[in-house]
Amino acid sequence: MKYLPSLVFTLLAYLSLSMLTACAVPAFANVTVVSPASGTEVVSPFQLTASASACSSQPIASMGYSFDNSTNTTIVNAASINAQVATTLTGAHTLHVKSWGNQGASCVTSVAVILMPSPTSSVPATATVFNAVQTLPTWQAINDTGSGSGASSGIMSMVSSPSLSGSAREFATTFTNYGGERYYATIGSNTQVSNFLYDGWVYIGGSASGIANIEMDMNQVMANGETVIYGFQCDGWSSTWDYTANEGTPTAPSDQWLHTQAPCNPQNWGTNAWHHVQISYSRDQYGTVTYNSVWLDGVEQDLNATAPSAFALGWGPVLLTNFQVDGMGTSGSSTVYLDNLTIYAW
Repeated sequence: MKYLPSLVFTLLAYLSLSMLTACAVPAFANVTVVSPASGTEVVSPFQLTASASACSSQPIASMGYSFDNSTNTTIVNAASINAQVATTLTGAHTLHVKSWGNQGASCVTSVAVILMPSPTSSVPATATVFNAVQTLPTWQAINDTGSGSGASSGIMSMVSSPSLSGSAREFATTFTNYGGERYYATIGSNTQVSNFLYDGWVYIGGSASGIANIEMDMNQVMANGETVIYGFQCDGWSSTWDYTANEGTPTAPSDQWLHTQAPCNPQNWGTNAWHHVQISYSRDQYGTVTYNSVWLDGVEQDLNATAPSAFALGWGPVLLTNFQVDGMGTSGSSTVYLDNLTIYAW
């Protein structure tokens, strides 16, 4: 199932965006908006990253942002903004990013954005919802031998900081020779559901230089006993989103990673900040998986990638999720956090 607005919504949004883009001229160049870029489609909440230099020669006292002609401005008492912006607006709008000098001068840069419906808006009311998956007691850790000849070890703990919900799971990984640690948890069993939305928040603590890949998977045993592997990762080697495919047969499998055209590199993710990852995929009765779209910090990237992914592993009925961190280099460590992980299945 593809998460797309109606044709009418899209046409109206783009017509409005064209007019907004023509009018949205930065008043002062002192406000630099890194994200979102002008003309970007975003889903609430989206990441706003901006900074300001002196406004009318005055040191910056605060910054803020608002939409369109609204007088409701969110104030940040700093010379930069790194925030998740939540709004109920949809369609084409103008985001005004503002700064104020310490003597009252004001400057603004405006960017045009298209606010798209959240992927969760297309989840049917009858869907099974697995909430707060990061808090489940079923989590375990193991070195992933499929990541190469390297070694890894991992320690997990529940932490209240950094956290969005008050209960985030910390993954502290050490590795040698590019080893990867796979953390996994059983969330239930259901052989019938065939559509999934993976929705979680990821935080990289400290430096991301020791991280090669961040992998977020689902495994499901179907009614015929075969296991479907929904493998998906942000690949720091190819700088793309990747997915898995069984290029053999279920009984003689050949599991391969394939690259999409959608860019992603965990080393480019901002550290010490939360990042929203949403992935939509579905399967048919034979275990052929279609990866529909991925959203990172509210920005959608279409994938439309289909691959066979059924394996005769002899498992009993199960639904489980993997969260894997692969190392970059001959040795090192990383600390990554996962919070508000919700998996929708229908």
